[in-house]
Amino acid sequence: MEKGIEFFSLEGKKAIVTGGAQGLCYAMAEALHEAGAEIVLLDVQKSVYESAARLGERGAHVHAVMGDLSDYDQLVQAYQACLGKLGGHLDILLNGAGIQFRCKAEDYPRERWEKILDINLSAVFYMAQMAGRTMLEQGSGKIINIASMTAYVASAMIPAYAASKAGVVQITKALSNEWSSRGVNVNAIAPGYMATKLTEDMKQINPALYTEITGRIPMGRWGNPEDLKGAAVFLASGASDYISGITLPVDGGYLGK
Repeated sequence: MEKGIEFFSLEGKKAIVTGGAQGLCYAMAEALHEAGAEIVLLDVQKSVYESAARLGERGAHVHAVMGDLSDYDQLVQAYQACLGKLGGHLDILLNGAGIQFRCKAEDYPRERWEKILDINLSAVFYMAQMAGRTMLEQGSGKIINIASMTAYVASAMIPAYAASKAGVVQITKALSNEWSSRGVNVNAIAPGYMATKLTEDMKQINPALYTEITGRIPMGRWGNPEDLKGAAVFLASGASDYISGITLPVDGGYLGK
């Protein structure tokens, strides 16, 4: 049993988690840290420093870098800063920064569309591209992109979010096709309907849809950030060494219904 558990250990590993100041990505960063990894949290919010301090109270080091991933120059600088804090070595990129906006498609503002695509899709590629270069030179690494159930079943009033997350699924496959033979595994996690700040507004804006979705989840509840911890550690660890190009749903059985 102990030997089996060792497959999930991240002792000595170094990781970057984008969007890690709060919510789902913070929970996944916490899981990587609990498994032994040294972490850099990268986020646009100033609270990233508080989050890193809180997470780093025990175990391996946790660092913080602040940067706006919708701005390419800032993104490049932020990646280099993260890599510097990790001594130039990177084992894991958890690529999860994302934003949301709900609006009827016919009224959807252009600036909102572009901002969401910049952060949820373009930044995911650029971060993976830079991490990929580092990992390919090392000959090893794990990239975990964060997709969404909306990549498969698009909800109403989130056309930009749905498009961006479907793109993440395809980027994951494309990068895996190029890099998995060179030691870099690229996978994704597709959270189902999660109780977070991004989804809280649905209860007020469209309560009927919220009730309908809840009724379609076989487990009978929305997920919470802790439900993603196991998937994150699995895809970051040696337990998933022969897995690449997949998108793993964590959805309470939603896709199977």
